[in-house]
Amino acid sequence: MSSRVISSLMAESFLLSKTVKYISGYSPITVFLVAAIAIITVLYNRRRARLVRLIEKIPGPKAMPLLGNAVEMSVDHDELFSRLTGSQRMWGTRIGMNKAWQGQTPYVMLFDPETVEPILNSQKFIDKSGDYEYLQPWLGTGLLTSFGRKWHSRRKILTPAFHFKILDDFIDVFNEQSAILTNKLERELNKESFNIFPYVTLCTLDIVCETAMGRSIYAQSNSESDYVKAVYGIGEIVQSRQSKLWLHPDFIFRMTADAKRHTSYINTLHGFSNKVIRERKAELRENMNNNNYDSVADAYDDLGKKKRLAFLDLLIEYSQEGTKLSNSDIREEVDTFMFEGHDTTSAAISWTLFLLGSHPEYQERVVEELESIFGDDRDTPATMKNLMDMRYLECCIKDALRLFPSVPMMGRSINEDVQIGDYTVPAGTTAIIMTYMLHRNPRVFPKPEQFNPDNFLPENCAGRHPFAYIPFSAGPRNCIGQKFAILEEKAVISTVLRKYKVEAVDRREDLTLLGELILRPKDGLRVKITKRE
Repeated sequence: MSSRVISSLMAESFLLSKTVKYISGYSPITVFLVAAIAIITVLYNRRRARLVRLIEKIPGPKAMPLLGNAVEMSVDHDELFSRLTGSQRMWGTRIGMNKAWQGQTPYVMLFDPETVEPILNSQKFIDKSGDYEYLQPWLGTGLLTSFGRKWHSRRKILTPAFHFKILDDFIDVFNEQSAILTNKLERELNKESFNIFPYVTLCTLDIVCETAMGRSIYAQSNSESDYVKAVYGIGEIVQSRQSKLWLHPDFIFRMTADAKRHTSYINTLHGFSNKVIRERKAELRENMNNNNYDSVADAYDDLGKKKRLAFLDLLIEYSQEGTKLSNSDIREEVDTFMFEGHDTTSAAISWTLFLLGSHPEYQERVVEELESIFGDDRDTPATMKNLMDMRYLECCIKDALRLFPSVPMMGRSINEDVQIGDYTVPAGTTAIIMTYMLHRNPRVFPKPEQFNPDNFLPENCAGRHPFAYIPFSAGPRNCIGQKFAILEEKAVISTVLRKYKVEAVDRREDLTLLGELILRPKDGLRVKITKRE
C-alpha cells in the first residue's frame, strides 16, 4: 500500500474521530434535529432548483435575487396594470403565457383559451391564490375565499339561492333603486359632462344591500354613511397589500397607518352585518312563535310595503333545516355577496352606458328593442319576462364585459405540476388568469379593441372556444351569481336608457385604467345626458 493511500486513510480516520468526539458533546436529540434539518434543507433546495429550472423556461422578464420582479411591480395602481399588460404583450403573445416573480413566489400569467382551460376546467386547481388572503379579515372563508371541502359544501348549500324563481323576487328591488338613480340623474340634465360611475356605484350598493340583507342603507341618498365609506376603504387597502411585497407580512402591516383604518372598516362592516343577522333571526323566531313563519315572504311592513325574502333569510332558513351554519358562517356569505355583487355590477353598468354613449348606432338599436317591449311607456317597471326579452341589450353588456371585464384577473394556486402547452408549470406556482388580455385575442375576436355587440349574436358565438370569454370565470368555480348580475345590469341600464339619451364625453384612448380588485377608470367616466323625447 502506497504511502499516499496510508496518509489519506489516517487523515480520514483523524477527521472521523474528531467529528465523533465533537458530536458526542451534544445530546442525541440535538444531533437528530440537526441531521433532520440538514436533510430537509438539501431536499428543499433540490426541489426549489427544479421549480426555478422549470419556471425559467417560460418567457418573461429577468428577476432580481430574492426580490424577483417586485421592484418593477411596486408602482401606483394605474402604472401597475399597464406594466402587467405590457409584459404580456412583450413576452407572451405567441404562446399565451408569461412568467414573473413576486419575491420568491413564481407567477404564470395566462391569457389564451388553450392555456387558461387546463387550470379553470380542472377540479385540481379550484383553490384561490394566496392573494385572496387579504380579503379574509372581512369575508372570512366564504364562497369566494374558501377551499377544499368547505368550498364544495358551501357551493352546494348556496346554489339553490340563485334559482331563477328566487331571482324573480329581486326584480322589484332592481326597479325601485333604478328609478331612484334616474331621479338622481335629473340634476345632471343638459350639463356639459359628469362622472356617471359614482351614481351607478351607489345604486348597486343599495341593490345588493337590500337583496343580500333585506335592509336599506340609502346609499344613493347618503353617500357619506360609515358603511359606504368602509366598503370603499377596505377595497383600497386590500389592493395596496396585494401589490406591495413589504406589506404582505401581518406584523409589518400592523405598524402602518392603513392597519388602523383597516380595523375600523372591518368593525363597521361586521358590526352592520351582525346587527342585521341578529334582528332578522329575532323576527323569524317571532313569526314562528306566532305560527306565521310560512307567510314571511308575503308579509307587509308598517308602511304597507311587501317584505321580500333576502339572501340572508335563505341562509337562516337553511341553517334551521339542518345545515350547520353559525352566525359567523352566515355573515361570511352575506359579506361575500355584498363584496362580489356590488362593485362588479356597478363597473359593468358604467362601462356599458359609456360604450353605448360612444356608439350611438348601438344605443339606438337598444332603444328600438326597449320600445318594442314597452312602447312609449317610460315608467312602467320591467318584469322578469321584459328583462329576458332584452336580447340585444344583453349582447351590449357582454361585449362591454369583454372589453372591460369587472374582474380583470383571477388567481389560482397550482398545488401539483400541470402541463400547459409546451411547458410544465410546477407545484408551488401561482397562476393568474388575465381576463382583460384573454378577451382581446384577435383569433377569437377579429377586431379585439372595437366595441361590437354583434360579437355575441348566436350565429357569431357558434364554435367559439368555451374559455375564450369568461367575465364570470368558468369551470367548476365559476361565478354563482352571474344570472343575478346580468338581470340587475339589464334592469338598471334599460331604466336609464328609457329616460335619457347618453353621450360619452371622454374618449376611450384617453382613459387610464386601474386594474384593482375591480377594473375601473382612474378619473371616472364622463358622459352627458339629455331627456329622451
